[in-house]
Order: sequence, then C-alpha cells, then structure tokens
Amino acid sequence: MLDVLIVLIFVAYSITSGFRAKKQASKNLEEYFLAGRSIKGWRAGVSMAATQFAADTPLLVTGLIASGGIFLIWRLWVYGIAFLLMGFVFAVLWRRAGVLTDAELTEIRYSGGGLLALRTLKAVYFGTVINCAVLAFVLVAAVRIGEIFAPWHDWLPDVVYAPIAGVIADIGIELTSGVTPLDPVVATTNNLLTILGLLAFTLLYSTTGGLRSVIATDVFQFGIALGGTVIFAVIVVLEAGGLGSLMNRLVELYGAARVRELTSFSVPASEALAPFLVIISLQWFFQMNSDGTGYLAQRSMACQTDRQARIAAVVFSWLQVFLRSLIWIVIGVGLLAIYPFTAEDVASANFVAAREMTFVQGIDDFLPTGARGLMLTGLLAALASTIDTHLNWGASYWSNDIYKRLISESWMKRTPRSGELIVVARLSNVLILVIALIVMSQLGSIQQGWKISLLFGAGIGAVLVLRWLWERINLYAEFAAIAVSLIAGVVLLWAFPNEADGWMRLGVMALISTVTTVVVALVTPPTAEAKLIAFYERVRPMGFWQSTARLAGDQPGEVRGRLYSNLKNVAWASLSLFLALAGAGRLLLHVPGDSYATPLAFLALSIAIVPLWWSGLRAKPV
Repeated sequence: MLDVLIVLIFVAYSITSGFRAKKQASKNLEEYFLAGRSIKGWRAGVSMAATQFAADTPLLVTGLIASGGIFLIWRLWVYGIAFLLMGFVFAVLWRRAGVLTDAELTEIRYSGGGLLALRTLKAVYFGTVINCAVLAFVLVAAVRIGEIFAPWHDWLPDVVYAPIAGVIADIGIELTSGVTPLDPVVATTNNLLTILGLLAFTLLYSTTGGLRSVIATDVFQFGIALGGTVIFAVIVVLEAGGLGSLMNRLVELYGAARVRELTSFSVPASEALAPFLVIISLQWFFQMNSDGTGYLAQRSMACQTDRQARIAAVVFSWLQVFLRSLIWIVIGVGLLAIYPFTAEDVASANFVAAREMTFVQGIDDFLPTGARGLMLTGLLAALASTIDTHLNWGASYWSNDIYKRLISESWMKRTPRSGELIVVARLSNVLILVIALIVMSQLGSIQQGWKISLLFGAGIGAVLVLRWLWERINLYAEFAAIAVSLIAGVVLLWAFPNEADGWMRLGVMALISTVTTVVVALVTPPTAEAKLIAFYERVRPMGFWQSTARLAGDQPGEVRGRLYSNLKNVAWASLSLFLALAGAGRLLLHVPGDSYATPLAFLALSIAIVPLWWSGLRAKPV
C-alpha cells in the first residue's frame, strides 16, 4: 500500500503542475514551448538531466557493463565534451537567435530558394524520425519494467480485462520481453495497458502546461529518480556483501583478469585499441545533438539570460556524466555478482537484452516496501521526464514549422491564431506516439536501437557545428549532410553488418559527411551578405566569420579569439569532469591489490583544474 501511495503522490503532483501552468502556456507558442524565456539556468540544467535520466539508459548501462565492461560506457560519457561545448559556445548563440525550434534557425541563417524546403525537412527529420526513435527506446524500457511490476490481469476484473485481451489476440499483436512466464497474449495486454496509461498520464500534464509544467515536473522527477536509484545502489551493494567484498566476490566468479577488464575505466589489454579510440574521438562530435540541436537547445533558449543558458549546460554535464554515472556503474557491477553469467550465456543471441533486464529484476527481488515504491516511482519519473520532453519538443516542430510556417503562411497565405497553434501543438502528440509505438515493436534490445540511431545521426554532426562557426556553410551543405546521413547509413549497415564493425561505420560516416559538407559549401553559391550580416549582428557568432565581421564593423581577430577562449574552457572543464569521474569510480570499485594513489591523484587534479574554467562560467558572455 505504501508503494502505491508513493506512486500516487508523484502522479498527483505532476498533473497539478500541468494545470497550474495551463493559463500562461495557452497564450502563445513562445509561452507554451519556451516558458516565456523565464527559466533559471540550474532548473534548465536539471530538466536536461531528468530527460536523459531515462528508464532505458540504466538498462543500457547494465548491458554495456556485462557485455564489455565499464570502459564501454565511455561511449556515453564522451558526450560530456559535446554538452560542455554547447554550454561554453552554443547555448548563448541559441538563445540570441530568438527562434522557437532549430528548424526555424534555417530561415535566419541562410538564403536561397530552398529555405522552406530545408526547414520542413528538418522539422520532419528531427521532430518525427529522430524523435520517435528515441521515444521507442524509452517505450521498450517501459515494456520491460511494466511486464514485471504491472500485472493488469490481477488488478482488473475479468469482465474488463478479458475483452481487451480478446481483441489483442484477434489482432495478433505480440509485445513482450519474455522475462516472465506469462502467456504472450496476457503479457502483451499488460504491456499495452502500461504504455497507454503512462502516455495518458504524461500527455495530461505536458500538453496542458507546456514547457513550464515539463520543467517543474522534471526537477521533482529528477530528485525522486536520483533518490530511488541511490537506495537501489546501496541495497545492491549490501546484497553483494558490501563494496569491499563485492570485488572479491567478482574475482571468485570470473577470475582476477576478467574482473580487471570488466571494471576498467581504460581499454583492457584484450580489447583492440583502434576501435575504441575511433569511437571516443568521433562519436561526441558526429551526432545529431552536436551543437545542442533538439531539446537541449530548447532549454537553452528558454533561459532568462545568456549566462543562465551557459550555467544550464554545465549543471547538466556534471549531473549527467558524473553523478548519475557513478550510481549506475555501482549498480551494474553489483548485478554482475548477484546475477552471474557464463561464457555460454555470452554466446547466446539474447544475452544483451537479458543482462539489461537484470536491472529491473534486481528491483523486484531485493527492494523492500517503501524503497520499492520509491524506486518504481523513480523509474516512472524517468520514463515520464523523457516522454514529456520529446512530446513537447516534437510538437514544437509540427505547430511552428509544419502547420504555422508551411501550411498556414506558405500554402494558405494566412496568419494562424495563437489558440489555433496551441491546439495543433497538443494534437500533434498523437501522431508522434503512434509512430514511436511502431518503431518500438521492431527493436530487439535498447543497445541495438541506440547504436543504429547513432550511425544515422553521425552524418549531420559536422554541419550542425560548422554552421555556427564558419560563415561559408550554406543551405546546400545542410541538404547534403542530411542526404549523406540517410543514404550512407543504410549502405554502411549493409556493408558492415556485424556489431564489432560499428567503429568502422562511424569512421566512414564521419569522413564522408565532413568532406561532403565542406565541398558542397565551397562549390555552391554562398549565403547572401545581407543575411550573414543580419545573423552576425543578431547572434554574435564566434570562429571563422572574418568577412562578415569586417562588413559589420568588427575586428576579425576578435571573432576567432572568442572561439579559442571558449574552447579552452571546454577542454579544461572536460578534463576536470573526466578526472573526477575516473577517480571517484575507481575509489568506489577498488580492485584488491591496486593502489589508492592514482584515483586520489585524479580527484586532486580535477579540483585543481576547476578555477581554469570556473571564471569562464561566471563571466558575462560577449
């Protein structure tokens, strides 16, 4: 009963937050999607972290640790560089642009006859294709969690449940993870009811209060999710015998050499160095959010000031990469001891999916009443915080770029009313959810879908960054990058079908997309001078804008200097972040026989570096 009460308190708070913000959110699209640009930096940063505190990610981390060890999680941690780059370079530029979506940026950055076509293409690509793929990962996690913790066949009377199950049996849908002995029809019915209930709950507050309610609930949800996860981590460690005994237990199960590999923060000797270095050096840059495009840019644009936008990204980076990761790796390593596996298990086709499920299984097996309710609420909060963000973000494209700009202003030659646009924003969520459900039904494991999405996003990473830093980038370069991403992604999946070849796919995609972007930008007509000057004076970009800066009456050297100064801040902040993570992680998961000197030195050096980037964080952006 206590568990249910905790969940109900969370649900009630979230729904009331939506209705409290409804009046302001209903005024216009800026109030609905950007909260009137009134958000404080720390709240925006926590909201970003809550969105990425998705229930699918701890399952993904658990699977990565079991399949290759902690060092594989660098594929997630390396995004910290991109987050900090967004903070010190791009967050301020996004806010100054004054746009509602990143697709809208197209029409203030470029000139040419294909502007509206590019804006529409990006709205569909990001708002529907990419957005629905991410939502699908989250819904896969919802299925795996709900199948264990939501036995609707026991909760609902047969007179209600049986007809629903009958319809599902007639249609022939099968939506089950196979982790329970339930009949596939029963499991599918339970999972669909769980998903529909979750979506209805999330829609109720996110579509009424817009971004204000999303951020208000995200801050609350992050606290719950973090608290529940900490309790779970403590219980997992205690079940494994404590931190000291945990590592000894792992040595007994897997041998000292294998344990060093599984718990190493660097590349184990048994792993090829080249693939790891390619992925670590390229993946953070060649990805679909390389400049913050998406909900990260949305949070930056919603901040009160330029400095608050920068603070938001830095707060997010430390919460996301340092705090959250430490908790999850402790849980992931602890589950290796609680649910051991064999070499035969590793060779099985569903090994990754099975290991991902141990995160949920541990909650079911070990958490007592109260703690179980808090953790379930945390998982629900993690699911809801990701879904509400992606619904709000996806709806911004459909209302602002598709309906307002394309259908109303371009085709119908009319200016839509604010109330009309809000209705479109709220209704467009249904289409997004239907597509996400279809994608979800085709995914085998979260890790599988995640890797495929990384490949398709890699083709557009370079152009997203270069459009801010180099005046020569034009709309043709963006068209080319999107085409390369879609075409080369399919070809590379065919040419390199094995998961072990993922680093080659990424490397080839990065090379092809970058060369294509630069060549197309150089051989096609440049953006009109008047448009470049207007963009420069509005956004104050940094980097290689010498010609435009000169035309605007500025010194070209100052434009480059601002970029170099901020890149130094990114480098120092990244080094500080990663040293803190490796140092704290190695102290928590100390391998018997290893020295404590190295992790302590990492932590000391991390602290010593802080003043080198802290002054840049506090300074007023120019």
